[in-house]
Amino acid sequence: MEWNEKLQIIIEYVENHLQRKEESIDREEISKIAECSFGFFQKVFSYMNGISFAEYIRSRKLTLAGYDLKSTDLKVIDVSYKYGYNSPTSFTQAFQLFHGVSPREARNRNVVLKVVPKMQISERYEYSWKLEQKGGFRLVRKSILMSCENNLPSRKIPEFWNTCQRDGTFAKLISMDTAAPKGIFPNATWAIFNCRGCVPQAIQKGWQYLNEEWLVKYPFQHAQCPEIEWYSNGNAYDSSYLSQIWIPIIQED
Repeated sequence: MEWNEKLQIIIEYVENHLQRKEESIDREEISKIAECSFGFFQKVFSYMNGISFAEYIRSRKLTLAGYDLKSTDLKVIDVSYKYGYNSPTSFTQAFQLFHGVSPREARNRNVVLKVVPKMQISERYEYSWKLEQKGGFRLVRKSILMSCENNLPSRKIPEFWNTCQRDGTFAKLISMDTAAPKGIFPNATWAIFNCRGCVPQAIQKGWQYLNEEWLVKYPFQHAQCPEIEWYSNGNAYDSSYLSQIWIPIIQED
């Protein structure tokens, strides 16, 4: 097998042990898959991906721990042991360093957590997300002229405009059904994911990540209204351009 194939199998092995078996990573098993010593594998992994194998595993553990803290009632001590930390103190320190907030603060709905999704060897993306309570609002259909720079053409797109916002941002309703007649949305809690990069690639990658990982592993009960894509006012071709995916959820108090 080529190195890329071996690395992808190892990534799947890591995910299986972290998410399903909840077991520690076996170095000998990784050496067998890589067909080399574990030390040599680590060097190849770092060279190919710009991140050490240990750092990648740590990032995945803390990403998954963030999911658990927001979506379950697991105690911090239980989450720390679940992901192989020797004590809640060491887990809290690592979590704070990675997410910028403590595990207890992470439970707050509007706290943004960092996401390092499962690696695809050819490309890596990072996301951040939060839960946010929003009051009722309405979206109405309107043509939008999306501004661009660097002599690139502006794009006029028929979308749904959030009439509550006056800063040039707009929102795209993913589906329209009887749950949101005429684009009227009730008071609801939203899981909001930030996607950075030019569109539509960034938003497409965001949906791919959600469908492959977040929606599968952490199935919050979906509220009775459609998802929304939100786009900021700016250069849609810029690598730092911000778009968002909003998923309405039912969260028990």
